[in-house]
Amino acid sequence: MNASPLHAEALATFDRLFEEALAAGEPDRTAMTVATAGLDARPSARIVLLKAHDARGFVFYTHLDGRKGRELQANPHAALLFHWPRLRNGVQVRIEGAVEIVGDAEADAYFASRPRGSQLGAWASKQSETLDSRDTFEQRLANVEAEFADRDVPRPPRWSGLRVKPEKIEFWFGADFRLHERWLYERNRAGDWNKRMLFP
Repeated sequence: MNASPLHAEALATFDRLFEEALAAGEPDRTAMTVATAGLDARPSARIVLLKAHDARGFVFYTHLDGRKGRELQANPHAALLFHWPRLRNGVQVRIEGAVEIVGDAEADAYFASRPRGSQLGAWASKQSETLDSRDTFEQRLANVEAEFADRDVPRPPRWSGLRVKPEKIEFWFGADFRLHERWLYERNRAGDWNKRMLFP
């Protein structure tokens, strides 16, 4: 599946645009909307940061027991959206695909690279659960700081990465008068990739 020339072309296009977004001064080129849906089919979206991408897919990290983590375990399909308004006349990249949890070694390595404050916050937060006051969270954070005061902070057992394995990758290039240019790469059930233009 990943040996397809069209799949490789789509990934190379993303890499090129990703570098151009940096050069164009995008505030954070890694920011992307992640859309999910639970078993009730009700959609939910939020912005997270892309932490890795390669031929296997696009990775972000989260608490698996938070809302998006729960939804992606119940219904392991997601849509990603990058929007780089400073690039060319505006560029969007839309990615849709199945989702898998990354391996423990990969998650451990990324967690170890995070700032210590972010590591401690991952332990202190019960992501998406009701919080009665900010003081409660600050106390939880203080407790975690004390617990790990003299040692490295390990990765919480229910905190990991999620990899979106693309089945569709669309590149949207903005143009005047809404005469945009759109290219869609998609993989069929046999695992073959095709490429076509879409009307704007």
